Amino acid sequence: MENRSYSGIYRIMHWAIAFCMIFLLITIFLRLTWMNKDHVADIIQSYLSTTDNSLSREELIVLAKQIRKPMWNWHIYTGYVLTGLFLLRLTLPFFGVMRFSNPFNNQLSLKVRFQYWVYLIFYFCLAISLVTGLTIEFGPKDMKNLMEEIHVLSIYYLIPFIIIHLAGVLYAEFTSQRGIISRIISGKNITKY
Repeated sequence: MENRSYSGIYRIMHWAIAFCMIFLLITIFLRLTWMNKDHVADIIQSYLSTTDNSLSREELIVLAKQIRKPMWNWHIYTGYVLTGLFLLRLTLPFFGVMRFSNPFNNQLSLKVRFQYWVYLIFYFCLAISLVTGLTIEFGPKDMKNLMEEIHVLSIYYLIPFIIIHLAGVLYAEFTSQRGIISRIISGKNITKY
């Protein structure tokens, strides 16, 4: 495969989407661990046991949800930004920028076709995540539970994608595409091996 160069718009889009996805993963991780509503409620209960105050378990859960709400709002705001980036990514090829690669092209090697398929699957899963997230926020309330279930399931593509992506980049960097990391960061081919 050729040593391709990456335009400024390509690099900005790549890193903006990457940072949004990583931030979303961090908020999910926090919500499932340290900021879990039951964990936060237990901390509040532990503190209240040293005072003359007490709350029911339901009140503790409501308070815990209020404590973590600002963090979760950032998850939602980042989802809006990612939606805008995704829509921009879908429209850029119409202007001759960041064209999508065709995995059905039989002229390509199996490795390259695999790469193209991984990206198509990534964008499809990302679309599901974004649509379900927006439906949770703005859709009919009777669809909220179903959309939340799909939204939670649709995020499980992200960690395998990151692993495959990083492994592929490192493999390329140390084999056939030396300098790929410097090109995606600076746009320049800096190879000193």
